[in-house]
Amino acid sequence: MANVVAIVGRPNVGKSTFFNRLVESRTAIMDNESGVTRDRQYGIGEWNGKTFTAIDTGGYVTGSDDVFEGAIREQVKVALAEASVIIFMVDVKDGLTGLDSNFGQILRELKKPIYVAANKADTNDLVHLTGEFYAMGFNEIFPISSSNGSGTGELLDAVVKELEDEVTDRAEGIPRIAILGRPNVGKSSFLNALLGEDRSIVTDEAGTTRDAVNTRYNLYGKDFILTDTAGLRKKSKVKDNLEFYSTLRSLQALQDSDVCIVLVDAERGLEAQDINIISLADKYGKGIMIMVNKWDLVDKETNTVEKLKKEFAEKLGLLNYVPIVFTSVLEKQRIFKAIETAIEVNDNRNRKISTSKVNDEMLPEIEHYPPPAIKGKYIKIKYITQLPTVTPSFAFFCNLPQYVKSPYKRFLENKLRSKFDLKGVPVRIFLRKK
Repeated sequence: MANVVAIVGRPNVGKSTFFNRLVESRTAIMDNESGVTRDRQYGIGEWNGKTFTAIDTGGYVTGSDDVFEGAIREQVKVALAEASVIIFMVDVKDGLTGLDSNFGQILRELKKPIYVAANKADTNDLVHLTGEFYAMGFNEIFPISSSNGSGTGELLDAVVKELEDEVTDRAEGIPRIAILGRPNVGKSSFLNALLGEDRSIVTDEAGTTRDAVNTRYNLYGKDFILTDTAGLRKKSKVKDNLEFYSTLRSLQALQDSDVCIVLVDAERGLEAQDINIISLADKYGKGIMIMVNKWDLVDKETNTVEKLKKEFAEKLGLLNYVPIVFTSVLEKQRIFKAIETAIEVNDNRNRKISTSKVNDEMLPEIEHYPPPAIKGKYIKIKYITQLPTVTPSFAFFCNLPQYVKSPYKRFLENKLRSKFDLKGVPVRIFLRKK
């Protein structure tokens, strides 16, 4: 069984700060507003040579008016079921609350190893206040400070003794697929439909997903990580701090990914913000595909698909190398086709073409349509090679690289795309002096 450590507790006790310390990255959003973490957030932690999956959960609350509280409670229960060890976090400054006692009672019934972390014990005086938490009936209370790290070593020493010696994969070399798009286009529903479980909270309210949520997934014998992200909206629409963090987190997920699935609402079509996301992915050299969702809601004629593809190509301009899949997450229509396409795009991004093959295919095309002469000077491209970069990049060696203009570079790119399968990936062209 995998080593899984779940961090639970009521809102605002410092679970996400501790989680970020465990996984050594600022993955979970931290804000003084309670209920910031809504979904389970996964990361890989390591201590004393043992590797484990850490889960950050939303704050456990009962009897509140927040539309998300019931869903968060369900998410906490799922995290508890998945966990091998539970870190129950309380707040020294608030002392023992009724909610802590009630939640402690629920945890004790689980018959799993539970470690109580009394957080925010930043000074010796605060450490002495941890005694009251023994009233909950747990064997040992660990005073810690998530923010400065004091006491966390002792806690983790105890936690990892409960874990098995197996080493979980740190996910190196596994493709990362980010699910991006405007708020409320169905990103979380898509992830849940693929997984057959509610990994992300879904409501009709835009902006439900605030963190980027990572999930390991296997399909067609291929292993990859799916990242569900918060919806990206225009900067002018980003109102509160929290949404600002979420947007940054989505951009971070885009930068960390290998392939971006950009979800578009079929009824609204391709909007400026969708094109911005695609442009960003192109800029960062990511594989890209468009997944048109809610296709079941569109009135169709014989050539609706072709008409829409043409309209998309016009709006995308130079970005029209991106494949498009029409889906309905609700009807589970072609959702696996979308993943298949994303895997294909990832393969294209990693494609290495031999120098001899590039020259055999491209030099006759260049001879047939050479670069236009400038100021009576003829440009001769002698030799081409693919560069050892993450994004497919090609160096064209010639006598006068400075005279080769953008339109001819586009001709070269289009020829490369027609000769080799580079669907869904940006292609970089460099002119070098022979």
